[in-house]
Amino acid sequence: MSADGKDIVNNRHAFFEYHILDKYEAGIALLGTEVKSVMIGRIQLKESYVAVKEGEVWLFNAHISPYSHGNKQNHEPLRSRKLLLHRKEIEKIEKETTQKGMTLVVTRVYWKSRRIKFEIGVAKGKKLYDKRETIKERTVERETRAQMKER
Repeated sequence: MSADGKDIVNNRHAFFEYHILDKYEAGIALLGTEVKSVMIGRIQLKESYVAVKEGEVWLFNAHISPYSHGNKQNHEPLRSRKLLLHRKEIEKIEKETTQKGMTLVVTRVYWKSRRIKFEIGVAKGKKLYDKRETIKERTVERETRAQMKER
């Protein structure tokens, strides 16, 4: 098993596409072979999103690869998965996402007390000029690090 608090996957795409306004920690209901696949980092979050349906929070389009040593009952890679949150958190998230332009995205997957946790963020989509600004900031930061290394 991995160490406590260790990241399994970071969704860097979410930070490029969205302004993350609020973050929540959620558990997830997984099958046995899904847990083993996530443990070895075989999960993709790039096209995934989170939605509140009938008072429950669900994760859609997260690709968890089938476990290589699984049996005939191996899981379906793109199935919808239920995220586990407290009722008050779900109600708060539902209020925040009903505003125009707000959505829920997974920002990272990590270990906490031998359990797999998902960090979901209430996010607002970035405009094209915001994305360009982010790219410029990264370039400047990279160049300054390179100059500091030369010294």
